[in-house]
Amino acid sequence: MGSKNKLKRFKENETFKNVIQPGRDELVNSSFKLKGHWRTDFFKNDNPLVLELGCGKGEYSVALAKKYPEKNFIGIDIKGARFWRGAKTAIEEQIENVGFLRTQIELIDHAFANNEVDEIWITFPDPQIKYKRTKHRMTNASFLAKYKQILKPEGVVNLKTDSEFMHGYTLGLLHGSGHEILYANHNVYKQEGSPEEVTSIQTFYESQYLEQNKPITYIRFKIK
Repeated sequence: MGSKNKLKRFKENETFKNVIQPGRDELVNSSFKLKGHWRTDFFKNDNPLVLELGCGKGEYSVALAKKYPEKNFIGIDIKGARFWRGAKTAIEEQIENVGFLRTQIELIDHAFANNEVDEIWITFPDPQIKYKRTKHRMTNASFLAKYKQILKPEGVVNLKTDSEFMHGYTLGLLHGSGHEILYANHNVYKQEGSPEEVTSIQTFYESQYLEQNKPITYIRFKIK
């Protein structure tokens, strides 16, 4: 994407009522007004709150919002020029139960209050295979601790990925730390009885992986 196009999207994001872009200082200094008030002040309802972390173009967040109008969805990514597409689609189609937050995933516990979130989706994250990249892996122990903080006690995390490495790493970590695995499958499209919300929504890249016969893996778990 050219820098002109990116700038145009950044400018347009600023006009979208469904896009929130707090500064790092605002989050870290606890002056972010929506923390603890997403339902009342942003969505104006008391419905369950679901996050998609590293939402990319926002396709999954928008599709989930359409499928579950009784829930609120927030797609989170640091790349605003990417989720511009999802935000624009939601406005064009008048999908009121989805919003987008531009921030780093590391700051998630500054953007949401303790026990504020009902569910988390992590869809096709970068597996960060190199050892020195472990700290950026979105299911590592320090990220799980942040998720636990913002999730309700019964809250769940969903990991959907095309990376066998990420799937295996996460399963190993969950088993080793005594977390509760509710469902795990290393090829959801080939397995009968796979959860419908996992197989009925596909991102653009996911449909490409499927055309290449790449298995899509899925884990649903609770952090203990």
